[in-house]
Amino acid sequence: MALIIAFLLGVGNFACHRAVIASGHRMLSEMPPGALKAAQRASLALEFILLCGALYAATHGAVHWVWLYAGYFLLNLGAAWSIVTRRL
Repeated sequence: MALIIAFLLGVGNFACHRAVIASGHRMLSEMPPGALKAAQRASLALEFILLCGALYAATHGAVHWVWLYAGYFLLNLGAAWSIVTRRL
């Protein structure tokens, strides 16, 4: 069950990431195109590494790491909501 939860949290993190990229927020639109592309790729790579770590921990019974990943997801969700709704 922890593996499924970690996977769904990862899907949610990638969805939040995509929503921020597609939002056209001023913070992103003012970046130079090359730096923006590099930052997008680096942040996607980081998300993938964190998801792989959470999935690895879940398969080996370290459920506390899945709880930490859930907390990370909630922080990402709040930040993405703030950016997409232009509150930030």
